[in-house]
Amino acid sequence: MVIKRGEDLAREAPGAPAVEEKKDAKAAAPSAASKRRLNFNEKHALETLPKTMTKLQAEIAKQQKLLDDPDLYTKDRKKFDAASAAIAKAQEELAAAEDRWLELEVLREEIEQA
Repeated sequence: MVIKRGEDLAREAPGAPAVEEKKDAKAAAPSAASKRRLNFNEKHALETLPKTMTKLQAEIAKQQKLLDDPDLYTKDRKKFDAASAAIAKAQEELAAAEDRWLELEVLREEIEQA
């Protein structure tokens, strides 16, 4: 049993330099990222997404006011359904906009630090 275990270790040893080669490749990647700049679309999105998020938050608040009426469902089912659908859509769009903005902001910071 001990002999087999030693053979396994001997076979793994030549694989160790391959791990170091991967580290070298990762070290070269930041230099490529430092040359990268935000393109026009990314800059534009970074500037306009906060306004879009504010509008979506206002839309969510508006629809939430409609849904706050406890009698809305019994009074006007169609209006209730429309408000529910609108708030769900706005929340999805807000989440997507926040994710995109955060992604672009991290990218901008990485570029500035490089």
